[in-house]
Amino acid sequence: MHQDRLARQLDFLTEADKLKSVLRGTTLCDGSRRENSGEHSWHIALYALILAEHANRPVRIDRVIKMLLIHDLVEIDAGDHPIHGDHDPSAVAKSERAAAQRVFGLLPPDQGEAYHHLWLEFEAGETDDAIFAKSIDRVQPVISNLETDGGNWHDFNVTHEQLESRVGMKVRRGAPALWQYLKARIAAHFDK
Repeated sequence: MHQDRLARQLDFLTEADKLKSVLRGTTLCDGSRRENSGEHSWHIALYALILAEHANRPVRIDRVIKMLLIHDLVEIDAGDHPIHGDHDPSAVAKSERAAAQRVFGLLPPDQGEAYHHLWLEFEAGETDDAIFAKSIDRVQPVISNLETDGGNWHDFNVTHEQLESRVGMKVRRGAPALWQYLKARIAAHFDK
């Protein structure tokens, strides 16, 4: 039993390595290349750790970090779908649910079920932990785009209004002070 459990855990970790091959629309802050989803997951986990004090409500940072480390594993099968891209959200959600079943199903049943439930909690975005995690997931690409003079906002023809409605609303829900801080930088970018 122990050997099978360990084999399944290692198989899952090997599968998770594929996340490093999923390229995102967002570039690194230096603009040198597009980031991959593995880098994104690590970076937003670090964002959450450092910025937890700015959560709108008390959060369990260990749970938030777990959510952020696993939330994009579904992109191994479903790919990345930028928030400003043109895609069918219901088709993406269906593809991601199937991917979650497969990817978390690689783990021993107790772990697979626990992480699948944590992923579902993140997706639902209703608990304080998930609300803050989703806020942080939206903040990091904003910073990258601001650091690269608009980065992929130019590629997707993003307007100030779209950024406010697609991103600002979610960030404000979990970290309003953080969005308030970013608004001045965003306004300055769009005023150029």
